[in-house]
Amino acid sequence: MKEISMRDAIREALWEEMERDPNVFLIGEDIGVMGNIFGITADFIKKFGKERVRDTPLSESAIIGCAIGAAMTGMRPVAEIMYMDFIGCCFDAVCNQAAKIRFMSGGKVKVPMVIRTNCGAGFQAAAQHSQSWEAIFMHVPGIKIAIPSTPYDAKGLLKTAIRGDDPVLFLEHKMLYFTKGLVPEEEYLIPFGKADVKKEGKDITIVATLAMVQKALKAADILAKEGIEAEVIDPRTLVPFDKQTIINSVKKTGRIVIVTEENKRGASSAEIASIIAEEAWSWLKAPIKRIGAPNTPVPFSPPLENYYIPNEEKIIEAVKELING
Repeated sequence: MKEISMRDAIREALWEEMERDPNVFLIGEDIGVMGNIFGITADFIKKFGKERVRDTPLSESAIIGCAIGAAMTGMRPVAEIMYMDFIGCCFDAVCNQAAKIRFMSGGKVKVPMVIRTNCGAGFQAAAQHSQSWEAIFMHVPGIKIAIPSTPYDAKGLLKTAIRGDDPVLFLEHKMLYFTKGLVPEEEYLIPFGKADVKKEGKDITIVATLAMVQKALKAADILAKEGIEAEVIDPRTLVPFDKQTIINSVKKTGRIVIVTEENKRGASSAEIASIIAEEAWSWLKAPIKRIGAPNTPVPFSPPLENYYIPNEEKIIEAVKELING
């Protein structure tokens, strides 16, 4: 095992998959000479050349359109959208083309492509560069969604995404790029649709995604000192979704808090809550509690942005409300 950052784990996964399979190539804005805005693909163009590390014009529609066409002909593109907020510029290509081609061709045409993009607030990047839009794409059949929270998960899930035969939206939270964790030296893959219990507990279940996983774990440590044992679960993928691990946890604890950074209205937490309401209602000892960001654009002001992002205090407050209620 070695300790590396999530940025380097993603970098390793891309490098190793490009060495393994000549059909894998990268396409996106500033990924070649500049090596991505976070340095993830630095030096890739020197190793693999400009044919496999393709810098593009500032056109998300062109990036995704080219990736779809290449995937349909047997290539395995990894397309980068610089910020998730810009995916609206290629919404039709993602949702009406990439997501539907395999279905509409009766399975004869596959679209094995990955769309890498970063999401989330915390960098004072303001309202157009800080959003969490995962719930929008959960609604679209045909797209898989990966949401890693650790370097280990990021590398294993990205390799699985690249080798799969369906389009994958691979979300990387900005605030996690430089967090570190242990990653095996040897190759490994993480299957989609398998949640990870990050911390076991018996009193309450906390389901958290992306950067909220680290905050949920910190909250759980604080709660443990007060005698409350919280079980923290990271779904790791939203599509496919491992509902059984979460249902089993709720059967054990009887209480659940769901924490995401999305605007609370219509968030992925609402879908998770509905699953619990439909399939684990009789085991609940308290109402389902959701934590999310306010239904406003992400503020630029650092104090306002800090208020906007859910934190450990809000998680602890919600847990205690359910435990003591």
